[in-house]
Amino acid sequence: MSEIIEALNQLEKEKNISKDILLDAIERSLKAACKKDFDTDENIDVVMDRETGEFHVYAKKEVVEEVERPATQISLEKAKMMNSKYDLGDIINIEITTKDFGRIAAQRARNVIVQAINESERDAIYDHFYTKEKDIITGIVQRYVGNNINVSLDDKTEAILKESEMVPGEVYNRGDRIKLYVTEVKKGSRGPKITVSRTHPDLVKRLFEKEVTEIADGTVEIKSSCREAGSRSKIAVYSHDENVDPVGACVGVNGSRVNNVVEDLNGEKIDIICWDENPAIFIKNALSPSEVIAVDVDLNEKSAFVVVPDYQLSLAIGKKGQNARLAAKLTGYKIDIKSESQAEEMGYFSEENDDYEEPEQEEAFDNIDDIVDGSYEESLEQQDAEEVKEDEE
Repeated sequence: MSEIIEALNQLEKEKNISKDILLDAIERSLKAACKKDFDTDENIDVVMDRETGEFHVYAKKEVVEEVERPATQISLEKAKMMNSKYDLGDIINIEITTKDFGRIAAQRARNVIVQAINESERDAIYDHFYTKEKDIITGIVQRYVGNNINVSLDDKTEAILKESEMVPGEVYNRGDRIKLYVTEVKKGSRGPKITVSRTHPDLVKRLFEKEVTEIADGTVEIKSSCREAGSRSKIAVYSHDENVDPVGACVGVNGSRVNNVVEDLNGEKIDIICWDENPAIFIKNALSPSEVIAVDVDLNEKSAFVVVPDYQLSLAIGKKGQNARLAAKLTGYKIDIKSESQAEEMGYFSEENDDYEEPEQEEAFDNIDDIVDGSYEESLEQQDAEEVKEDEE
C-alpha cells in the first residue's frame, strides 16, 4: 500500500472523512494543475488505482500536420516517433508526469485537496449534529460574547446560547456543563450553525425521555407539556400498560428520576400528572396540587368552569396565576376557577336560583363523582343521538 493511501486511511480515521471523497479531491487537484499549466483540462484524464494510490495523468491530443494548440495537438512527426501506426486525425494519450507541473500549479492542487478536507470535515460535523436536532446535548460553557454565551459541544464545534434562550436567573460560569435543546441545525460557510436553547418546552420532555426507561420504550407516553422556564413545568403522562403507573415511573424510586431532571434544570419545579381523554378529569389533574370540587366543561368553546374549596383557591390559581395558567396551556382549555363560596353566591349549586343562568355547553359536571361515574361519556352519546335526530327532522 502506498504512502498516499496510508495517509488517507489515517485522515479517514481521525477526521471521519471518507477516503473516496479525498481520492476524488486528488483527481480534481491534478486536473486543476493541468489547467493552470496547459490552459485547459477538457482533454485531461486522471486514472487512479483506489487500492494502491498509483495514478497516471493523460492528455488526449490530436495528430495534426502543424501544431497550433500544443495543449491539445501533437505533430505527425512526433506521433510517428512514438508509434509508426499513428496517422493524421488520430487521438492519442500522452502521459503527463507531476514533474511537468509548475510550482504554482502544484500549490493550486494542494489547495484543492485542503479545501476538500475542510468541506468534508464540515459536512461530517453537520451530519452528526443534524441527527441531534430536536434533541438534547451537553455543552460546556466557554465564555460570554456580549450577553450571549459561547458553548463548546465538542472539540471542533461551538454554539451560541442567546440571551433570549437563557433561563432567567441562571448563572453560567466557565466550565459549567449544561443540557441544551437543539432547535435547529443549518449549513454555513464556516461550518454548521447550531441553535440551542435552555428555555424550550421540549427540553423537559427530552430530559424525561432520557431518564425514564418506560418513556424510552413506549410504555409511558408524554401526552402534553408546558413550561415557564426557570420556575415551573407541567407534564401529562399516560401509560399504555395498566400495570405501570405513569406518574410513579417518571418520579422514580425516592424521586430519583424526577430529581435528576430537576437538577439539570437548576431546581425548576415539575408537576407530573395523569393524562385522561376525559377533559374534565384531565383539567382536574392539571390543577394539581390543588383539590377540585367540580368541573364544568364546554367542549365547543374549549373552556371550563372549576370549583375548588375556599382554602384551596390561592393554591389552585398559584402565585401570580401560574398554576392556572400552566394548567390551561397543558390542557388547551380556558379555565375559570372559583372558590366554593363564590360558586354558591353565583347560584352554581342551586337549581332553584333564578339569578344564575347556566351557560350553554355540551356537558356540565356538578361534582367529581359524576366524572368518575362516566356521565361525560354518557352525555357525549346523548349529544350524538340528539344531533342525529335533528338531522333526520
